[in-house]
Amino acid sequence: MPEMTETRAFNAEGFAEFVDARNEPAWLTEKRRVAWKLFEELPMPGRGDEEWMRTDIRLLKLDQFGLPSDPGSVLEGFDPALLPEALLTQGVKLAGHTVALDSCIVQSHLDESLAAKGVLFGSLDEMIAQHGDLLRPYLYRTLNPAYDRFAALHTAAWSGGTLLYVPRGVKFDQPLHTLSTLSEGGVDFGHLLVILEEDAEATLLSETAGGGPTGKGLHCGGIELILKDRAKLRYVNLQNWGTGVWHFAHQKAHVAADAQLQWTIGALGSRVAKVNQHVALVGPNAHAQVNGVMFPEGKQHLAYHTLQHHEAPNCRSDLLYKGGLQDHSRLVWRGMIKVDVAAQKTDGYQRNDNLMLSEHARADSIPGLEIEADDVRCTHGATAGRVDDDSIFYLRCRGLTRNEAVRTVVAGFFQQVFDRITIESVREALGEAIGRRIREFN
Repeated sequence: MPEMTETRAFNAEGFAEFVDARNEPAWLTEKRRVAWKLFEELPMPGRGDEEWMRTDIRLLKLDQFGLPSDPGSVLEGFDPALLPEALLTQGVKLAGHTVALDSCIVQSHLDESLAAKGVLFGSLDEMIAQHGDLLRPYLYRTLNPAYDRFAALHTAAWSGGTLLYVPRGVKFDQPLHTLSTLSEGGVDFGHLLVILEEDAEATLLSETAGGGPTGKGLHCGGIELILKDRAKLRYVNLQNWGTGVWHFAHQKAHVAADAQLQWTIGALGSRVAKVNQHVALVGPNAHAQVNGVMFPEGKQHLAYHTLQHHEAPNCRSDLLYKGGLQDHSRLVWRGMIKVDVAAQKTDGYQRNDNLMLSEHARADSIPGLEIEADDVRCTHGATAGRVDDDSIFYLRCRGLTRNEAVRTVVAGFFQQVFDRITIESVREALGEAIGRRIREFN
């Protein structure tokens, strides 16, 4: 792994130094300062808060980390040979990519053919400097810095983000890829902003990795996906930090009329993860499909809170999360389908299934509905169970060892999610990553 780059002190003086060094437009500097004030005023979330009652972060000490350092110091020590392997790009021809290390973009590329069509892809820091008037209405259009202390911190101190902007009517099949990585003890405050204008279409693969197998690290990130009328986005987000990284993220999609979003998440890494993933269907006939694959091990704790918010009529949302748990790990999924009064003819679905591979693992599933319209179809469900002994016996009778039989059962459990993923390389990468993590069974 790369060596840790020097960071600024995690205090008001360090923040002032951070802002002064960025040389950003006044409107963005003001947003940062307002958010930092919120960060200082808001309490650290605790077990007394409903969203956090199942997630314990008392061992997190923010002063052990720092605010993002200057890009120059990161680039000076950057060695491409030390980058972790990207799982989603094996055998895939990319139309562009970015790489971020410790909240700094260190590599960026976009095919000239797409750039000629007006596509923007690369460092969000640089894009704001070059296209500030274009981006100002979109940046933090969907995320609320007052939501909690981590949302405020991210808004104040984001750095090393990536922008994807696709102009009206531009469509392309080749995926783009972003990789965010950490040195041991490093911080990542990256912000991803995706804007698809009317009738645009794109595919984006995004993954995180690094921090060392057990080394500490902090990720406090944000994702904004903005789809205008009739736009189509396939977005894959793989979280694969080292098991010493604290992972906090606020993620939201804004889907307009007749637009289509397929959002796939893979959650494999981190020490503790607390993620808020929201999809807002804001225009008639909008459609969102959300797929989730989660596979913790050891003492990992992954908490994902999802919201499917139907704000307009005739919209569809379809969420399927599946988790496999090993050792003493824990999964928390808390899902809500919210239907506004105006959102008649809503079709909403959510489901969370968990496969327990250890008697010490724990899964908490809390589905919910909040419906204010009277002409809707909304369903939800959740299950948890152990590997079926009859299935293992059946497979062993056909020549498989016990370990091979368990792997076959686990693969079959996740297959329902894999079948929904339209990108073959992503299906294969997630399947292989999960297969490598399955423990030996007696």
